[in-house]
Amino acid sequence: MQIFTKPAKKVQINITSLIDVMFILLIFFMVSSTFLEQPGMKLELPEAKSASITKIEKMVVYIDAEQRIYFNDKPVAVDRLKGLLESALKRSRKPTLVLRADARVPHGLVVKVMDVAKQAGVKRLVVATRPASGG
Repeated sequence: MQIFTKPAKKVQINITSLIDVMFILLIFFMVSSTFLEQPGMKLELPEAKSASITKIEKMVVYIDAEQRIYFNDKPVAVDRLKGLLESALKRSRKPTLVLRADARVPHGLVVKVMDVAKQAGVKRLVVATRPASGG
């Protein structure tokens, strides 16, 4: 007597339709979402109470109490600052501009320098602060 046994079928889940649905959902969300660029300047502000030491390429703009502007320790006029920043950005691998302004400098001058930096193509701007004394 000969008994034939059927080989056991492997159970498989067909996920083709699931992949199609997920792909359609992905396309739907990509098309329907809107990306708005907020007006203004994006800043990376350091924490004032804790200090973190990071190596930054040497691009520093100083504004002293007499409203004189220095780029890397050299005096510069506001109208020449854009050209200097553009040439420094071309030479730098990871350009970060550090803005160090005296507390007595008018807000308008600081914003003007920040605007010139953005026009020159600066992507990362750090406003330097000093650690808060006390608490």
